[in-house]
Amino acid sequence: MKGFGDMRQLMQQAQRLQEEMAQRQKQLQEMRVEATAGGGMVRAAVSGQGRLLELAFSAEVVDPAEVEMLQDLAVAAVQEAQDKAQEKAKELMADLGGGLPPGLMP
Repeated sequence: MKGFGDMRQLMQQAQRLQEEMAQRQKQLQEMRVEATAGGGMVRAAVSGQGRLLELAFSAEVVDPAEVEMLQDLAVAAVQEAQDKAQEKAKELMADLGGGLPPGLMP
């Protein structure tokens, strides 16, 4: 009955992987990633999952005549923070699935 032993081992490995993935998802929720634009005049912070947590502006950039520039800087800062968070998430999840047969990793 060697086949059942292999199946049991595979199921245990899948369970460990599932637990590890849940732990890493929690880490991503708690992670904070920041980026700036405009030489630091706009700062964005996102979670490891890319959810916007904070958007801050320096006083000198808040000029009613420059609203369009402020909007552009805000978008740039948020996008950079989200890109950084996505890269950190890839790094954090990179080694999951090692040893499992192809197709079993989400």
